[in-house]
Amino acid sequence: MEDCVFCKIIAGQIPSDIVYHDKTVIAFKDIHPVTQVHLLIVPREHIAYLTDLTEKQSTLVGHMILVANELARQTGIAEKGFRVVINVGSEGGQMVPHLHLHLLGGRRLSEKMG
Repeated sequence: MEDCVFCKIIAGQIPSDIVYHDKTVIAFKDIHPVTQVHLLIVPREHIAYLTDLTEKQSTLVGHMILVANELARQTGIAEKGFRVVINVGSEGGQMVPHLHLHLLGGRRLSEKMG
């Protein structure tokens, strides 16, 4: 999608602080972090919402979680704990309509989810 900010980051048209990439996903630092470690894990394929996933893409979210686990280890937050979040739609807090997972950690996070 030519107007998608994440697609532009993936294409190298918008600079970002990329911390991981493979043939399926890319991960980079959130430009508005809410904690010390706030990374976004984004599929290279444009999928607007989690609800748009098809059977053919069924392994994608599992791969995103495995990447989150590895990045949690690399950033030193795996042992104390971290949070992974996928927001869906405007009422779910999704600001960019491109599926992405937030990896959050580095301090004690609130027990409240909303």
